[in-house]
Amino acid sequence: MPSPNNDWQPRVAVIDDELISRREIKRGLERENRLVEIFADGSSALKRMNQVAFDLVICDLKLPDINGLEILQRIKKRFRQTEVIMITGFGSVESAIEAIRSGAFHYVTKPVKMAELRALAGQALTKVKLRQEKEALENELFSSRRNYDLIGNSPATEKVRQMIKKVAPLSCNVLIQGESGTGKELVARALHLGSPRKDNAFISFNCGSFTEELIANELFGHEKGAFTGAVETKIGLLEAAHQGTIFLDEIATMPASMQVKLLRFVQERNILRVGGIKPITVDVRMIAASNQELNRAVENGKFRQDLYYRLKVVLISLPPLRSRLEDIPLLVKHFISRYSEAFGKQISGVSPQVLGILENYPFPGNVRELEHIIESAVALAENSTIEPVDLPPDIQKLSFNNIDRDKWPSLQELEKAYIQKVLVKTGYKKQAAARLLKIPRTTLWRKLKRYNIQE
Repeated sequence: MPSPNNDWQPRVAVIDDELISRREIKRGLERENRLVEIFADGSSALKRMNQVAFDLVICDLKLPDINGLEILQRIKKRFRQTEVIMITGFGSVESAIEAIRSGAFHYVTKPVKMAELRALAGQALTKVKLRQEKEALENELFSSRRNYDLIGNSPATEKVRQMIKKVAPLSCNVLIQGESGTGKELVARALHLGSPRKDNAFISFNCGSFTEELIANELFGHEKGAFTGAVETKIGLLEAAHQGTIFLDEIATMPASMQVKLLRFVQERNILRVGGIKPITVDVRMIAASNQELNRAVENGKFRQDLYYRLKVVLISLPPLRSRLEDIPLLVKHFISRYSEAFGKQISGVSPQVLGILENYPFPGNVRELEHIIESAVALAENSTIEPVDLPPDIQKLSFNNIDRDKWPSLQELEKAYIQKVLVKTGYKKQAAARLLKIPRTTLWRKLKRYNIQE
């Protein structure tokens, strides 16, 4: 799952004609890093909504000027990205149910229990955030001509492209295998965007980044009071991906006990939150990925065979970049365009020497490594064309194949020259130089001392 930005401060509107009630709700929600505005009537709230976009509106059904249902309808007509939670009296539950049919996220009854409202608000805002992240990812994907296409015209790339087009509309599970940096998550997003689930959440989760307990909590969620610190109910990523797609990266690293739980979910399509007793049905398409051949892990007893076959309804194998070198020119052009725009530079392309170097490089880091090389070169290039001197030192040395061996510069000479170029480019700002070189500042300091480089 793309993690919600910790700097994101959702904007919430509270519409309630009872002063004490709206102030209590404001105080309760502001504790969760939410920017809350309160309104005593619908008219003032709607007027404010014309000026500011709200992520969540909490609205009383009965207001002095406009009925809460009418406010809901106006919001859903004009601000489709905004979620709405209705507040209703005990005797008006039928109206609240009507509100849900009209698009409300949920409702709470008076007197409002803040723990319940905070939990609902958290779920609603999670939905808003996931939608925003999904749209941002889609925009990024479509803006670079990719749609659910891949960059390249090699036979290997075309084979993957055709497999994506064939499998994307289906709801079957998919296993993607390929070396690190070959674009497994890109293919997973392409499968999602080409499916009937494209308007719902795509959530990515790296199985190798968490302990067993955290994996269970992240995937399945927990009930309030399930353990110390569980002050409110939390929905898991599987539940949040309902009617969408979940991408489980590095699936081979999942602990054995979690493989059992995941297998049960794949078979039964329902979950139990940690501490829960009521099964929750979840409709989600599962895409898993591994940078190793998962059948080898099965043979070695490190991965369950039954789970392997459940995940591998369709297998998509991604070729390493070294096996599709004819795609390099298109990839280079794409990355130059991306980073020229990002850095505000006008780089038209690479010199024939650079292209020759790249086409003879084995790329152990695959497409991701090529992207980092071009990003660095665009940042350092002083002309409109990227030259060998703009490449990292270990790549630069490949340009000396036709030079007499006795005249080859040493790696130390290449490294010194490259560091000097980076320092000039950054105005001798050590922190910026270390960032471009992708080394710690202490390492840079030692190299400056070793090569006697001074400002």
